Amino acid sequence: MLDPEQNSTFHDNYLEVEYDLSKVLFIATANSLSTIQPALLDRMEIIDISGYSLEEKVEIAKRHLIPKELESHGLKSKHVKLKPEVISKIIQEYTRESGVRSLNREIAGVMRYVAKSVAMEEEYNVTIKPEELPGILGPTRYSRDMYKEEPTPGVAVGLAWTEVGGEILFVECSLSKGKGGLTLTGNLGEVMKESASTALSLIKARSEDLNISSECFENYNIHLHVPEGAIPKDGPSAGITMLTALTSALTKRPVKPFLAMTGEITLRGKVLPVGGIKEKILAAKRAGMKEIVLCKENQKHIAEIKADYIKGLQFHYVSRMEDVLEAALN
Repeated sequence: MLDPEQNSTFHDNYLEVEYDLSKVLFIATANSLSTIQPALLDRMEIIDISGYSLEEKVEIAKRHLIPKELESHGLKSKHVKLKPEVISKIIQEYTRESGVRSLNREIAGVMRYVAKSVAMEEEYNVTIKPEELPGILGPTRYSRDMYKEEPTPGVAVGLAWTEVGGEILFVECSLSKGKGGLTLTGNLGEVMKESASTALSLIKARSEDLNISSECFENYNIHLHVPEGAIPKDGPSAGITMLTALTSALTKRPVKPFLAMTGEITLRGKVLPVGGIKEKILAAKRAGMKEIVLCKENQKHIAEIKADYIKGLQFHYVSRMEDVLEAALN
């Protein structure tokens, strides 16, 4: 039906007539392209639409979801007030999606709690507080990645894009006595493994400039780990994060606190642009980051983000590995 060469003679076996579908436009939606059959995907034009950011979800909840659920549960605005910080907590700790369907269900759960209290004339707080949510919706389902640690050599913070928005990603590197082997753990895909190998080869080639002794590579094993090993991770955007974590461990220079980064690295030391910038930057802001290292070519994507959403963030735009290390390492 989707093949332009064949869809003019679609045959209906029930009516035993032929239909001409050549002038019909089919539209399909999906959360992920990875599960679509390659033959079907080949016949489609792909339009990528990013998911809602936290800030956008809060506005959707205030303007549309809460009034709708108030009406559905026979309540008025005087019965319950949900402040933005409560809505944010519901979004971050009770839902994990690009849309707002689960958020609508959780808001409905709050409304049921209020409706029961009103119907049974029980005392309750009209203004719901964040600490009351576990008693209403149950224990939190998802933990927020927040930057809390003191910077130690060998640990860098990257930014990742997922189907449900952006996330921060810790990359850890440690050295141990050995014969120069490289171990990669954390459920990494092939592209991510290649990024790690590329970063290490680049550091070896520039070891003199970085004041790293060649004996380091011969007498120490290097272990690179990305926590949350149950979650598959892949993509080239952790390239500069791995480069920074490796250099930090080998030079004993910690990464600057509250700094995150995203970008692909090449064997020539160039930094290439990556996608999902809006989601990644908003995730960094939520996690408490203050500085972001990005490829220069990604600068145009920052202009597309509302200024209020990125207030207080400092951006370092880089084009080479030397720029990355200068911006990232103490």
